[in-house]
Amino acid sequence: MNLSGIYLVTDRASLAGKSLDDVILGAVRGGATLVQLREKNVSTRFFIDEARRIKKLLIPHAVPLIINDRVDVALAAEADGVHIGQDDMPWSIARKLLGPKAIIGLSVETPAQVKAAQTSDIDYLGVSTIFPTPTKTDTRHFWGIEGLRQARSMSRHVLVAIGGITASNAASVVQAGADCLAVVSAICSAADPQQATAHLRQILLTHRPKGQPS
Repeated sequence: MNLSGIYLVTDRASLAGKSLDDVILGAVRGGATLVQLREKNVSTRFFIDEARRIKKLLIPHAVPLIINDRVDVALAAEADGVHIGQDDMPWSIARKLLGPKAIIGLSVETPAQVKAAQTSDIDYLGVSTIFPTPTKTDTRHFWGIEGLRQARSMSRHVLVAIGGITASNAASVVQAGADCLAVVSAICSAADPQQATAHLRQILLTHRPKGQPS
């Protein structure tokens, strides 16, 4: 499973008049390797129905669908995995419920959380938040580039950087140790999501250390 590359995180408020399907398919055609469905203000039934529908969109492209926060929705929709935060279901329970093949990502907001995750049976750490971003308003701590370097030096896991990542700062994020760039507005709000994703992917491929998968 390729957990490097460009990771689209959906946000309906950022679609700028485009359909969610068009944004997702555009991102995938532009080279996105993961898609996370994030729904904060919808019913459980709607979330499940959307997850099932989007999974069908992604199957022909062999791109995994990750569900934000909701292990129950991931199970019901037979999604490929889940991304959980520090206050969500413990990763150990999520692993028992979803099984050994599921992709499980865990948000880390402090160096202490990175250290605590070292022995965790998870697939990646979501290093959150790198830069200030309007899509995440409850953030108290920003890692910044130096913080991301520190996280890289501490962790054995794949690192997914998220928060305020754009084409103008993506190179520095990759050079600081991110294996994967999780992007919300820079793709969802783009006039051409496919082109925006392809541009970010090219930046990542250009600046990542040699030998890492594409």
